[in-house]
Amino acid sequence: MNAPLLETRGVTKRYGNLEALRGVDFHISANEIVALLGDNGAGKSTLVKLLSGINPPTSGELYARGEKVTINTRQESEDIGIETIYQDMAVVDDMEIWRNMFLGRELRNALGFLKEAEMKSMTMNELSSGVDISGIDSADQLVGSLSGGQKQAVAIARAVHFRKSILLLDEPTSALSVRETNKLLDYISNLRGRGTSAVFVTHNIYHAYEICDRFVVMSHGTKVHDITKAETSVDDLTQMVINS
Repeated sequence: MNAPLLETRGVTKRYGNLEALRGVDFHISANEIVALLGDNGAGKSTLVKLLSGINPPTSGELYARGEKVTINTRQESEDIGIETIYQDMAVVDDMEIWRNMFLGRELRNALGFLKEAEMKSMTMNELSSGVDISGIDSADQLVGSLSGGQKQAVAIARAVHFRKSILLLDEPTSALSVRETNKLLDYISNLRGRGTSAVFVTHNIYHAYEICDRFVVMSHGTKVHDITKAETSVDDLTQMVINS
């Protein structure tokens, strides 16, 4: 049996006296979409930030493809093959869309000059064909001029473009319209066929059940359920979250 793409063993995260994660065992395998479910304060976003290198674990172990690793920085997370869409979108209002898209990963020619035309073209291609969000006409638009849904689209397009083996999505549909949400869910569902796995954090159990293979329910910083789609239903998942 192949080792999981990513695995945590007994991971704990403390903020002073607050224990946000307690002994969490979690894994994601190749070509798998896993839902992280639970009420506010369950520890879902904390786990995502830990895997993203934003908040390193206080204790516990992490493994990538069976090899023990550390994820203490964003770069270490990216080196393992993780790309993240954060709940707060993490975009810069005072920059153009294309600059947000390639921030910190700009394309340059042999002389060190920015390949602006190429980055703008790639940005618009991803926005139109990848997540298909309407109302964005130019890569030169300032992100601050966009609606909440359009800003989220930029964050999604950036993560989609730079995805590697694992995509972490922390409430990515929170600011999207129904049409935009459906488009994104279709895209996430099709990731399996493109060699990418995903962790999908959401409060919408219907969305999770539609596209996910497995469901991890968290409560007060601990994992309380880990169940496959074949073993459960929307109603059962709802009760798990409510009663956790």
